[in-house]
Amino acid sequence: MRILFTIAHFFNPKSQGKHASQRKDPQPRLQALSQNLTALHQLFGKSQSIINIGQRLAFRANQPQACDLDIIICTTQNAHLLDRLELPSHFYKHHATKVEPMLLGFECQALLHDCLGQYDYYCFLEDDLIIYDPWFFIKLNWFTQQASEQSLLQPNRYEVSTHALTCKAYIDGDLAPQVTAPFQNVKEQPELKGTIMGMAIAFHRALNPHSGCYFLNANQMAYWVSQPYFLDRDTSFVGPLESAATLGIMKTFRIYKTQPEQASFFEICHFGTAFLDLIGEKVDFAGT
Repeated sequence: MRILFTIAHFFNPKSQGKHASQRKDPQPRLQALSQNLTALHQLFGKSQSIINIGQRLAFRANQPQACDLDIIICTTQNAHLLDRLELPSHFYKHHATKVEPMLLGFECQALLHDCLGQYDYYCFLEDDLIIYDPWFFIKLNWFTQQASEQSLLQPNRYEVSTHALTCKAYIDGDLAPQVTAPFQNVKEQPELKGTIMGMAIAFHRALNPHSGCYFLNANQMAYWVSQPYFLDRDTSFVGPLESAATLGIMKTFRIYKTQPEQASFFEICHFGTAFLDLIGEKVDFAGT
């Protein structure tokens, strides 16, 4: 299987930076991007082995699930940290642009379009997202086979900490229904149910379809590209950053996520604790 990953990466420190990409210390952003890239190669690449202790030989491992990966990091205005990455040069390719930073996600869409017909999966990630599940694409493919290619499963983003009020928090809970109502009808096939490895699991139309990423198979990518609004750079969902990551797929597919009871079935890690730290400050625990 061939997979194309496009990653939007930006870093330009400002004294009053709102986003992590604008804060003074580059190290957290550098660490996030490094972990993002490293995980993709370690989980899905072909360079995986198992050591046979008796024979003192290393044999290939996980090859039926291993993939050919191409990773393109999209930057703008020379505001990036790629020259500080301590990773092998073949881990990624660099695509430089001059667009506004919040619109980098649309440049990633253009790259995906340009590579149509060459890959089995077309993917977009913000640079601070890290996959830790080696069965990520197996689960995604299983869902698509069960639900149809007009349905898209989005991962639940989470943050973790050992020094907060909770060790793990999923950060993309429901939005008010009116926020996404102009773009999707969540009453259309509101729930899908299935069984995997003997466990019943339910998927619900997402009132918050945003995950900062998406993963489309070849047919889904071709279908999205054929829509008249593809790459129209519409920024009417929350803001430019969220729109670039989510609005196009929300208009095109029925987006599902697992509910909190089974949130970990399909998930992706958001680097840092910016949202998790809100619990106990701006966000209360339910029932307290």
